[in-house]
Amino acid sequence: MFYLSRIEHTLRVPPDILSRPLTEAIKVELEKLFLDKAVFTMIMFRPFVGEIISAKVKESDANGLRLTLGFFEDIYIPANFLPDPSRPEPDPRKRDRVTWIWEFGEQKYVIDGEDEIRFQVHSVNYPPIPVEQPKESKPFAPMVITGSLDCDGLGPVSWWDGADESEE
Repeated sequence: MFYLSRIEHTLRVPPDILSRPLTEAIKVELEKLFLDKAVFTMIMFRPFVGEIISAKVKESDANGLRLTLGFFEDIYIPANFLPDPSRPEPDPRKRDRVTWIWEFGEQKYVIDGEDEIRFQVHSVNYPPIPVEQPKESKPFAPMVITGSLDCDGLGPVSWWDGADESEE
C-alpha cells in the first residue's frame, strides 16, 4: 500500500562550464540545485489490484458507495461490485443518502457509515489533469480507486466478527 520512491533527476550541464573538469562542472550544477535545500524521503500511497484495505463509508447513493481512508477519499464501490443480491433503501436520517442492504438467506446485512469496511482493490486509475474545471465541481482526483465488496470476508467488519466462533 505504501512505497518508498527514489526520484531521479537528469542534470544538464551548461556548455559554458564544460571547460572545467567534468566532476567539478557536475558538482557546481548539483550545488546550484540542492545546496541549502531540504533533502527528504517521500512515502507514496499506491495500492495494488487485489489488495484488501479497510476504510469508512463517506457517501452512499443509488450508484454505490464512496469510501474514505481519512487522507484519501476517492474510493468508489459501484453497485455491481456490492454483494449479490444488494439493494439500496432510503436512509431515514439523510434525504440524499441511501443505505445498502445485502440479503443472504433470511438475514439482512446493512452497509452503513458506522462500521469499518473491508474492500478489495479492483482497479486504480490516474485520470488526465483537466485544463479547466467548473467552479462547482469537486476537486480533481489524481488517483481513483474502484473497489469490490463481492467476496467472502469483505464488507463491514461486523458482518464477519464472530463468524469463526459460530463455525466451531
